[in-house]
Amino acid sequence: MNDKMPITLTVNGEVVSQHVSPRDTLADFLRSALQLTGTHLGCEMGACGACLVLIEDRPIHACLMFAVQADGMVIETIEGLNDRGIIADLQEAFHQRNALQCGFCTPGMLVTAYHLVKTDQASSRELIRDGLSGNYCRCTGYEAIVDAIEKVASARKADAGRVASEEVGA
Repeated sequence: MNDKMPITLTVNGEVVSQHVSPRDTLADFLRSALQLTGTHLGCEMGACGACLVLIEDRPIHACLMFAVQADGMVIETIEGLNDRGIIADLQEAFHQRNALQCGFCTPGMLVTAYHLVKTDQASSRELIRDGLSGNYCRCTGYEAIVDAIEKVASARKADAGRVASEEVGA
């Protein structure tokens, strides 16, 4: 008896159709079937944030979702976000602030940070800390991570303000 179910989803801009077991988590599917190993498995209870991906532009714990539940959805993993300017800026800021020591939590941290900056939820250190509350890091503490996100959010806000004022003055 074949208990696999067909799913079709868009992962990092590519339409993917596969047959999956109903009990396969989205994290396992991404890692095993698609070889997208930036989605890490940590606690497998949704507490550590290592498995975070964007689903329909929202950070979701891929370890808590079955692959069949993602049928028809748009998913972005850290590999897909690597082409985005915000991610490049965050990666550089994480490097400058030494906010990525062992690196295990970094993909999930970057997914969260990307979402916070993109949705303008990184306008204060308090909001950044609140936004990171679903991510666990054993190595760095969080000051360097918060500093890196704050730096990128501030720079992007300043750039947006500068572009807006230049457009008004033109």
